[in-house]
Amino acid sequence: MAKKLLIILVNSNPDNPEALGAPFFQATVAAAMDYEVEILMTGRAGELAKKEVANRIHIHDSSSHTVYDFIRDAVDAGVVLKVCTPTIDIWGDELIPEIKETVGGGYAITEAMNDNTVTFTY
Repeated sequence: MAKKLLIILVNSNPDNPEALGAPFFQATVAAAMDYEVEILMTGRAGELAKKEVANRIHIHDSSSHTVYDFIRDAVDAGVVLKVCTPTIDIWGDELIPEIKETVGGGYAITEAMNDNTVTFTY
């Protein structure tokens, strides 16, 4: 049985806030279940690594909980956040402090091919 969950955020983006809650919520739950959990933000989803973006997006109009709140909840549960190097070239290097590492494209491939890792993409 796999011990690690890798969530790759690549298609989720600030223009579709309703889709942003599930990956962070599932990551938080998996971490609470004592799995090793990483979220890798890349592509347009990398924009969520900027505090001014994540802090202004609400998953639902009636919720006061922002994407940044979901991010902090996940990190508090033990989720490790990473961002792909090209993302920084596009969105800049002023990232939220919760980002622990910048990785290259080969990292996602290596982890996804690892038998001990289950990969979800959003």
